[in-house]
Amino acid sequence: MKKFLAVILAGIMMLGLAACGSGGGSDELSVGVFYYTYSDTYISSVRTALDAQLTEAGINFQNYDGNSNQTTQNEQIDTAIAQGTNLLIVNIVTSGSVDASQAIVDKAEAAGIPVIFFNRAVEPDEEEGVVLGSYDKCAFVGTDAPEAGHMQGQMIGEYVVENYDTVDLNGDGVISYAMFMGQLGNVEAIYRTQYAVEDANAALTAAGKPELEYFDASNTDKYQVDQDGNWSATAANNYMTTNLSQYNESSGNMIEIVICNNDGMAEGVISALNDKGYNLGDGSSTTIPVFGVDATDAAKQLIADGKMTGTIKQDAEGMAGAIAHLTKNVQAGSDLMADTDSYNISPNVSNKIYIPYGVYTGE
Repeated sequence: MKKFLAVILAGIMMLGLAACGSGGGSDELSVGVFYYTYSDTYISSVRTALDAQLTEAGINFQNYDGNSNQTTQNEQIDTAIAQGTNLLIVNIVTSGSVDASQAIVDKAEAAGIPVIFFNRAVEPDEEEGVVLGSYDKCAFVGTDAPEAGHMQGQMIGEYVVENYDTVDLNGDGVISYAMFMGQLGNVEAIYRTQYAVEDANAALTAAGKPELEYFDASNTDKYQVDQDGNWSATAANNYMTTNLSQYNESSGNMIEIVICNNDGMAEGVISALNDKGYNLGDGSSTTIPVFGVDATDAAKQLIADGKMTGTIKQDAEGMAGAIAHLTKNVQAGSDLMADTDSYNISPNVSNKIYIPYGVYTGE
């Protein structure tokens, strides 16, 4: 009888050890990755890179398309948490809104799980750290928003100074520009719109040239915005097609350079120019300089084809790599920001990682 009981007890102990070592249940990392929209070209490149890195690390994850709707994204997060997701990776829809981002942090904190925001700002500069400092299991991976605008402005200024007479199609001594803004209220869009022009003008005036002049004097905003907030090629194409019907070479008021807040909008502009015989990359057609941000594969090809002038590289692989690093920290049970000394960290907020930009005009 004693021998029988010993066998039973040994069996129970073995089952217990097997259960403890299975790595299953609530101890297994389950990640929800929430994108503001799948239709954004740059975000799609981040998604492709992050999918590959999480898969390689053997991490279980599920992607969600917010389709540019914050309510949809909030509901997706609620559902994911209810289904056992224990790490949120969020590309927030309503960029720069403390209310929207704090609501997501509160959901994560209530569930006792970490949240990693990326790409789209969670708070305005004047409230930096309000959201990110409210929860110790929270981090942000993105970019220093003004940097892209400054780089783009310097690139544009240098190009125009070096090619002034060629760019000045009507020979009036002033360069006429169009500006395509991605989304109202978006921190990245605001700074790109501001500094791309300001820094270009600084380079021009330093060279003794007049500042850029917005093509439509009646538009006091001095930009055209994607009303759907999607930074889309379609919106830019529609605007540019309409612009060219009134502002063109035959009227003597042609738009002479185009500045876009992202490469998707630059693609739409170039398509509209192509339809009018510009930027064909054939060596004989007139090329209107078009500048973007992101250095997407499509933009790189347009630059190689002589249809686009330059862009600012936003490193999708680098951003995905930083997100994956933080995710692996969670997987290992380490602090969320462990071993991040090699990254650029905000001097003001210790859980905010910046991925650097770079100028791209071809390889």
